Amino acid sequence: MAKGKKKAGASTAAVALLQESGVAFTMREYEHVQGETQFGLEAAQKLGRSPEQVFKTLMINHDKDFAVCLVPVAGKLNTKAAAAQLGWKSAKMAEPKVAEKRTGYVVGGISPLGQKTAHPTLIHETAQLFDTVLVSGGRRGLDLELAADDLVRLTGGSYADIAAP
Repeated sequence: MAKGKKKAGASTAAVALLQESGVAFTMREYEHVQGETQFGLEAAQKLGRSPEQVFKTLMINHDKDFAVCLVPVAGKLNTKAAAAQLGWKSAKMAEPKVAEKRTGYVVGGISPLGQKTAHPTLIHETAQLFDTVLVSGGRRGLDLELAADDLVRLTGGSYADIAAP
């Protein structure tokens, strides 16, 4: 199955990828409040999880190169550290419309899984402290809970110290 294509019966491409891979995961749905812009913190609160266990998906770029970075929702991304991990001289946050176009998801629902275009992926190293982590499931109001090592494997990503101090 091509990245970004939904399997019959799957609610998002991210869910379809997990179903196809056979990885153990749990869908966690909650009622997204229209107008809320702190998507990750909203998910953590409504799902009763620590903001350190729930990760937000951010896209960065350098020239024409793009990458995906996951950090805890209460934290911030250190773009300089992420750029260094990728071998880039610098990085900046990608424009929201560009991130939506490249991933196939809407801001606030961008999943690191099942993206329209595959990107290098960095996951903050604290993900390893939890049995499972939560990431966006491909739409607002849906998170997916899975083992961090499975997330690394499915994204082709790696752990890195990329959160701002």
